[in-house]
Amino acid sequence: MAHKADIVLIIGSAPDALSARAWDNSLFSHIVAINNAWRVRDDWDYLVHPEDFPAENMPRQVSSEQSIITAKQYVDIQNGFGGFVYAGGTMAYTTAYWALGHLRPKILVFIGCDMIYASSNNATHFYGIGSADPLRDDITLQSLEAKSARLMYHALQHGCLCLNLSQLSESRLLFPKVSIQQLSEYDDVEVELKLARERFDIAQIEQAKRLELDLGYYFESGRYWEHLDGICAKQCLAVDRLWMDGLTL
Repeated sequence: MAHKADIVLIIGSAPDALSARAWDNSLFSHIVAINNAWRVRDDWDYLVHPEDFPAENMPRQVSSEQSIITAKQYVDIQNGFGGFVYAGGTMAYTTAYWALGHLRPKILVFIGCDMIYASSNNATHFYGIGSADPLRDDITLQSLEAKSARLMYHALQHGCLCLNLSQLSESRLLFPKVSIQQLSEYDDVEVELKLARERFDIAQIEQAKRLELDLGYYFESGRYWEHLDGICAKQCLAVDRLWMDGLTL
């Protein structure tokens, strides 16, 4: 059974992130906010943001029980999972790998992280219209779905189940969807972990991992954008395809 100490909630900035305001925090061991998502609820434990996050968007007050996580903390952990090129250079994935490596939960649950953006002038984020960072022209973000498959696999290798609390009809995350009520009633995580592992074709996954190593797109600083001349987009896409081929949808 998954207990409070095992479940970490990650909150992104999509409009449906606001649904997290109604959830009882007793269900979670930690609440992790990405960028502006600290505004969703004031009982967050960690705020994770990139180096270029505007100072004016930071919370004015941070309690002694809350922590700000920056590149100083997450780059080394991200490197331990193969680096930013293969994981995907957007904060939803960076935050997830940091939480996986640092907090070591049994369940990682996501809300507001579907990375689906309306083409109209409707609000793209819970605070209004913002930039769609995951959709920017970036060599590491050619397939957001493949990056979610990779994250799910690495989480499973650490005994952690990735779940999506979003009730949207679309998502770039390929994790199983659950309601907050279903999450509160989870009684056998090991069974769910076994079922999730069975979705992966290990032969395909091993090919993906070998190709990552052979290409060697690893940069200790985490600043892969300073090395773009040495990264081939087609090769990165080949890695993504292997991750996608390795997962039964």
